[in-house]
Amino acid sequence: MSIRIGDIAPNFKAKTSIGDIDFYEFLGDSWGVIFSHPADYTPVCTTELGRTASLKGEFEKRGVKVIALSVDSVESHKGWINDINETQNTEVEFPIIADEEKKVANLYDMIHPNASETLTVRSLFIISPDKKIKLMLTYPASTGRNFDEVLRVIDSLQLTAKYSVATPADWKDGEDVVVMNSIKTEDIPAKFPKGHKVIKPYLRTTPQPNK
Repeated sequence: MSIRIGDIAPNFKAKTSIGDIDFYEFLGDSWGVIFSHPADYTPVCTTELGRTASLKGEFEKRGVKVIALSVDSVESHKGWINDINETQNTEVEFPIIADEEKKVANLYDMIHPNASETLTVRSLFIISPDKKIKLMLTYPASTGRNFDEVLRVIDSLQLTAKYSVATPADWKDGEDVVVMNSIKTEDIPAKFPKGHKVIKPYLRTTPQPNK
């Protein structure tokens, strides 16, 4: 099954490190991040899960629930979590799916045969409250994810969901944003009273509206 941005995120039931879950029930009305790992006790993933745990407050203030996936068992996950907590000086409290039969991995197209016939690639999906896929990132096994980028994208997605703006290259929360071309230049002052700049007729910027 191939998943693309804008598709509805498939629901599933699974065993996890915190018990059985229904994915949609777990998400509720929150934004969600689901991300996969090739296997337990892998060094790069150990740092990634630790980093995610250390960012608990950042995800919570954005209303985001996080869930990880690996193809090993719940018991293996629990032992691995102990190692993560010890080596990364944190506490992993979010669930890790035990996807031993690779049902969720296949549902989300996480196995890429040219990379590995059996192991999940490092896929990450951001899911909006209406259960749509808003972002997909896939990393090779050798490269750890950039979670500052994940948070940056969540900030952008949540902002652009509420306002008729887009975020430019390298944008960070608090910086100027781009007014969507669907807004006529003469209508900008009414919609964005903080002011705006017309760089080109198709490139207009304004201060971030919710700051």
